[in-house]
Amino acid sequence: MPSAFDDFRTGGGFETGTGALPVVPETTGRILVVLRKDQMRAGLSALSDRAGLDLSNVASTADFAAESGISSETLATAPTVVFEQLGVAVIRPEADQFEAMAAAAVATPAIEASEPEQVEYALADGLIEPGRAAPAEYLRGYQAAVNQLIDGLLGGARVGQQAVTAAVTTTPDLSLATWGLYASRVVESQFSGRGIRVAVLDTGMDLNHPDFAGRSITHQSFIQGQGVQDGNGHGTHVIGTACGPLRPAILPRYGVAYEAEIFAGKVLSNEGSGADGGILAGIDWAIRNGCRIISMSLGAPVSGGQRPSPVYEEVGQRALDAGTLIIAAAGNESSRPLFIAPVARPANSRTIFAVAAVDSSHAAADFSNGGINPNGGEVNTAAAGVGVHSSVPMPRRYATFNGTSQATPHVSGIAALYLQATPEMSALDLARLLLRTTRPLPLPRRDVGAGLVQAP
Repeated sequence: MPSAFDDFRTGGGFETGTGALPVVPETTGRILVVLRKDQMRAGLSALSDRAGLDLSNVASTADFAAESGISSETLATAPTVVFEQLGVAVIRPEADQFEAMAAAAVATPAIEASEPEQVEYALADGLIEPGRAAPAEYLRGYQAAVNQLIDGLLGGARVGQQAVTAAVTTTPDLSLATWGLYASRVVESQFSGRGIRVAVLDTGMDLNHPDFAGRSITHQSFIQGQGVQDGNGHGTHVIGTACGPLRPAILPRYGVAYEAEIFAGKVLSNEGSGADGGILAGIDWAIRNGCRIISMSLGAPVSGGQRPSPVYEEVGQRALDAGTLIIAAAGNESSRPLFIAPVARPANSRTIFAVAAVDSSHAAADFSNGGINPNGGEVNTAAAGVGVHSSVPMPRRYATFNGTSQATPHVSGIAALYLQATPEMSALDLARLLLRTTRPLPLPRRDVGAGLVQAP
């Protein structure tokens, strides 16, 4: 499958060997099967005929209300779950059926792809705690940002055919807004994300956080035995960056699309992990509810030279066809400058928008993965991912994290701003616009893609 973003690909110059270590994926024993949308029942029947799939016990998302999505109990216990919106089935074969089912999937024209279900993880490089060395580096970065932002933010971004004419005329006040919002021109934007539905698939959200009182929040958990309430903190943090308030009770401002409608899907447990089935359930739920953007700060490492997941490639394309752009974190397995790991799964899919992290001096974050794998696996763009202040569950209220997880919601929130400006835009055109309006950086495309994301 060619990249959905071929016209603006940031690939080329792939550097194999800079982080090409073998990775053994953590699998669950279930199989993911992509069915042709016009032959879904035929594909399932073929699996029944050739591999003994029991069609009398199939759960479908069509049997559940769009707002709630499939129940976490059904997702965890049903032998076969079909995501009707995506055309994907998650199947738990009997021990003696696994090989037969895999072979049947390859031989069946109504089946486009299959692979083992894997486990994905929240992608955060770590919490910056007071008293550790990191905060001093963080503050030095802030100072560097102040010195650089005036020169760096004055040029370049365009919305459609109209140049963005707003300019920074005073020194950014980092007590009022985070450096990432200044670096991406969010503080200058006239847009708020009003009317745009943004789904964040993660560890859930603190529904009692005072900064989100009165906001439109739809939520659903796809983790058995755990409600959407965030017992980890990662989900609340990334939701805060993507959709936090314009004027939080305690400054600085940290959120991008402050009037967007939030769809919080818990697809990772309070321990920070979750299987593909729950993530696909969240994607299906988000698309059925008209979310134009799906933000996923999650993933799993891949090996050097590994091709993208055929399932996520097809899911990303079907999301684009439905008007939804999936934006995902590139991963945090690198240790620059000596070791650069490939873009993680599922961000390495050519139909999913991959986000790398930069620090406040606009250098590639030392942990941020790079586009070292050919055939997909490129970085599309970069955003603030070091020393990112945002919301976390009460009573702590706020914390500072590093990670491509933190960069991703900057891009997701900015995507909502562009959609508010041009709501009729297709998902593919949105991806292309995000690439076209970036601020170029003097760094390899391998590391930052087209450059630093910029708001309209």
